Amino acid sequence: MTTWKPDPTFYPSPGLAMEGPTEDLAYVASFWRDEGEPQKDALAVVDVDPASDRYGSVVGWCEMPNVGDELHHHGWNACSSALCPNNPHPHVERRYLLMMGLRSSRIHFVDVKSDPRNPTIAKIIEPEDYKKASGYSRPHTAHCGPEGIYVTNLGTAEGDEGPGGIALLDHDTFQVKGQWEKDRGSQYLAYDFWWHLNRDVMVTSEWGTPSMIENGVNPELLLANKYGHKIHFFDLRTRKHLQEVDLGAQHQMALELRPSHDPNKEYGFLGVVISTEDLSGSIWCWYKDGDEFKARKIFTVPAEPADPDLLPPALKPFGAVPPLITDIDLSVDDKFLYVSCFGTGEAIQLDVTDPFNPVKTGSLRCGGIVSKAAHPSQPDEPLAGAPQMVEISRDGKRVYWTNSLYGAWDDQFYPDGVGAWMIKADIDTENGGMSLDERFFPHGADFRGNRVHQTHLGGGDASSDSYCFS
Repeated sequence: MTTWKPDPTFYPSPGLAMEGPTEDLAYVASFWRDEGEPQKDALAVVDVDPASDRYGSVVGWCEMPNVGDELHHHGWNACSSALCPNNPHPHVERRYLLMMGLRSSRIHFVDVKSDPRNPTIAKIIEPEDYKKASGYSRPHTAHCGPEGIYVTNLGTAEGDEGPGGIALLDHDTFQVKGQWEKDRGSQYLAYDFWWHLNRDVMVTSEWGTPSMIENGVNPELLLANKYGHKIHFFDLRTRKHLQEVDLGAQHQMALELRPSHDPNKEYGFLGVVISTEDLSGSIWCWYKDGDEFKARKIFTVPAEPADPDLLPPALKPFGAVPPLITDIDLSVDDKFLYVSCFGTGEAIQLDVTDPFNPVKTGSLRCGGIVSKAAHPSQPDEPLAGAPQMVEISRDGKRVYWTNSLYGAWDDQFYPDGVGAWMIKADIDTENGGMSLDERFFPHGADFRGNRVHQTHLGGGDASSDSYCFS
C-alpha cells in the first residue's frame, strides 16, 4: 500500500530508532515437527507489554495453509532502509512479514498491520513459482533493502545442491525479480547476509547445501571440514563478488552476520558454530584494512566436559558439550553483542564497544544438553532446548530468546524432545548484565504443540532495520 508520509516505524538513524516507542507485541515463527497429529505451522503473537493483563501470553495465531513448511527465519517487507537518500522508497510501509518455509520453499506474506493481534495471510508464493522465478530454493533470511526485498537461499531450484544465493523481490508487488548476483565469484554455500549500505558492500556467510543440512549435522561432512567457513563481500551496486575471507577450514558453519548499525562504521560480527579442533565456538569481527576486508577471531567459548551417559549419541565419543553458537545479535547502539549457545544452554552478553576486545558482562542459562537449567518461575521443571534465536528491543533494554534451532538439529542434540519456550531478560544498558523476567515464560501448550524459532518485534528491532545516517 502506498503512503504519502514515511512509515512512522522508519528511522533515519540508529539513535532515533532507540528513542522510538517500546514494543507491545512479538511475532514468533512456530512449526510442527512430526510430533502427534500433523498440524500447521503458524505465526504466534505474544503480548510483551508488561502493563497488559495478558503479558507473556500468546494472544494471536495465524496458521499457514499447508503442513510441513518448517517456518524458520522471517523478515519485514520494508524497514528504515527505505529512508536512505540513495535508495528512496518512502512510500512503502512496514506491513508484512515474510514467513518462509525452509523445507517447502513456500513464502507467505502475513499482514500484521491491519489487526496486529490477528495477522492474516495476504499472499503466498508457491514453491514451484518461487523456484522458477528465482532459480533458488530453501529460502532462509530476508532483509528489506535498496532494490526491494532480498532473500537468501540455501540451494538451487533444481535440487538439493548449490550454489545457494540471493533472490530479489519487489517491495510493492512481491514479484520475484530473479537472482541478485551478477558474478558470484567463489561463493557456493549460502546462509546469512547483510550490508554496509553507505559503502555499497554486501556480506554473506556459509552453512551448507540442503543435502548437507536436511537431516541434521552430518558427522562425516563435519569432521572433513566440508561445511561453510568463509564470508564473502559483494559490491551492492554492481552485484559482483569482491573478495572472500577464509576463517580456516576447522571453523565450521559460519552463520549469523551482524554489521555495525552505525552506517559510518565498517565492521561487523560473525558467529561460528564449532571448531573441529576442540569443539569450541567462536565470535569473529570483520573489518576493512586498506582496500581489503579481514576477519579476526575475538572471542572463544570452550566446550564443557560432560559424562558421556548424559550426552546424545552424536556427542558421546567426545565426552563434552560444544557450545554450538547458533545465533548472535547486536544492540542498536553497537554496544552489546548477545551470543546464543544451543549446546550448553548459555546466553552470553559481550560489551563490544571495542570490537576487537570484547568483555563478557553477562551470562544466564536455560535448558542445555546436560544442564537442563530451569526458568526461575518454574525452578523444578528441567528445560530442553536452549536460548537460541535472540532478538533485542530497539532501546536495548529487553532481550528475547526462543529455544528451537532447526527440526533435524533439535532432534539430534535433544533426542528426548526440545519442547517450546520463550524467555526474556531485562538489561542493564549502562554497566551490562542480564536478569531473567520471572513473569515472562510462554511455553509448552501455549504454542499448541509447535516448536518456536525466530522472533521479530512489532515496529522493528535490532535485527530488522538498516540505517544510512549516524
